[in-house]
Amino acid sequence: MSGEVLSQNEIDALLSAISTGEMDAEELKKEESERKVKVYDFKRALRFSKDHIRSLTRIHENFARLLTTYFSAQLRTYVQISVASTDQIPYEEFIRSIPKMTILNVFEVPPLDGRIIFEINPNIAYAMLDRVLGGQGSSINKVENLTEIETRIMTQLFERAVENLREAWSTIADIETELTDFEVNPQFLQTVSPNETVVVISFNTVIGDTTGMINICIPHVVLEPMIPKLSVRYWMQPNTKPKNVEETEFIKKRINTTNLNVIAELGKTTISINDLLNLDVGDVIVLDKNTDQPLDIKIGESYKFNAQPGVVGKKIAIQILDELKGGGNSDE
Repeated sequence: MSGEVLSQNEIDALLSAISTGEMDAEELKKEESERKVKVYDFKRALRFSKDHIRSLTRIHENFARLLTTYFSAQLRTYVQISVASTDQIPYEEFIRSIPKMTILNVFEVPPLDGRIIFEINPNIAYAMLDRVLGGQGSSINKVENLTEIETRIMTQLFERAVENLREAWSTIADIETELTDFEVNPQFLQTVSPNETVVVISFNTVIGDTTGMINICIPHVVLEPMIPKLSVRYWMQPNTKPKNVEETEFIKKRINTTNLNVIAELGKTTISINDLLNLDVGDVIVLDKNTDQPLDIKIGESYKFNAQPGVVGKKIAIQILDELKGGGNSDE
């Protein structure tokens, strides 16, 4: 039986069923004593929580947008890239899931350990190559017969594409991307042990009329230092990083030496344009304040104090009487 709390009606119904023989108490005890076993496959060790997978998906959705912009500019045609799925699987299963002959770019991401694999489906890769060489973007799968020129063009194209990963990962790590290997046969590529857990982010890719998949394979060893930053708690917590003492003192010094305009308003009035144009020496303008009323003091654009006018030595001065609570802008 589960650990749910029964209502009084459910308890009465249960007792009634037992007393009438509809339910056997011994069978209930037997069910209670049975051990519930959950099958666990050690070949598919789950090292990332659902929370981590959601964070990785969100990060690489941003990467997909960056790739869309990059390839659209490079290929000068319609390109749409979006995240299709994010899964954690054994490395061996990833190798089996991709074509036997495909485009594989292997990158190091210092200062993180390990290497990531950027796999591009041949249909997509050749459509990109055709566009770069001035074609319509048609795709011909001839991975086995890549020329040195084609290999070089593809390498440069995808090397610059993965540079966008730095911006996408900037919220969790400051990395560089270095292309270390270019391969077309997955069987010749062994970056981690077959049973090592990897995260595979798959992207639906559309280039003109050609569709295909792009996959990024990230081993656990690469992501391990960043796991604490993949939790929702990290994304939601406020930035409370303590400031350096010297930095705090510097900011305080700059604030203390900042100049502000202090304005003492004697009063306000409204006159017509005609009266303003005809003002002459000796004319009197009647304001809205009496001489015994306090003046409004503005700091910058906000009213902050009440004060009374006076003289200190031979200079006109004001004396602060009190502070205006919740003083707003002059326009309010």
